[in-house]
Amino acid sequence: MNRKLAVSALAAGLFLTGMGTAFATADREAPSAAEARAAWKGIPKLNSGGVQFKDGKYKFEPSHTNRGAFHWKGNLKDNDNGDGHNVYVQVRVEGYDWSRFNGKQRKTVWLDKLSYDGAALHTDDAWIRACRDRGSLRPDNCSVTKSYHR
Repeated sequence: MNRKLAVSALAAGLFLTGMGTAFATADREAPSAAEARAAWKGIPKLNSGGVQFKDGKYKFEPSHTNRGAFHWKGNLKDNDNGDGHNVYVQVRVEGYDWSRFNGKQRKTVWLDKLSYDGAALHTDDAWIRACRDRGSLRPDNCSVTKSYHR
């Protein structure tokens, strides 16, 4: 009887030691491929007359997080305070038209948004650009459109 108790105590001790070692080394392992793909990447400064989108970053969320969205953020700036026009960022994901995210006249605003296709597991392709709203009689002017692929 004492022998069985000693063997089971030894087995439990070895099991707990193994678990402690596994948890201690888990933090030191390299990030998985999915985590590496989900890291923030830079968006170059987007400029056009009167508008600027700077300090931009993006990432494609994993399928199990935030609907696999195209997650983007940055500062949208009205570069021409005296023109009386508003600024905005447009983002498009595959299968959908452009979505508009407004800024404020004569100010810089921080935008942190998720763009996704609700019917899909995750978003693979996305496009982004910064624009100045010049009213209904003149066409808006926009920066170069940047495209990103998961």
